[in-house]
Amino acid sequence: MTLSEVSVLARLDRDGADSPGALAELERVRPQAMASTLAALEERGLVARRQDARDGRRVLMEATAAGRGVLADRRSESVRLLTGVLEEEFTASERRRLLAVLPLLDRLAERL
Repeated sequence: MTLSEVSVLARLDRDGADSPGALAELERVRPQAMASTLAALEERGLVARRQDARDGRRVLMEATAAGRGVLADRRSESVRLLTGVLEEEFTASERRRLLAVLPLLDRLAERL
């Protein structure tokens, strides 16, 4: 999966269904680029389109169970890799220092 596909899939999983136009704006890409990303995800069954219940003319995209599964697998693998590196390459003191900066990194991520 491309980084843009992962980003869109994660956004749909985290924030819920949204329109292609809104997703393009949130991801800061052109609508045409978002259409390509969504088409690739839809072709693999990772997202699905449905009509907006409030406005039948509007299409919403949502993550499917398969899409949520792919994200969970990616997260699990990332956690395994991170844990292994931390245990093998960092001392206990270094790990404590990393823990101390996590609140600052969370605050930074909220602003991005």
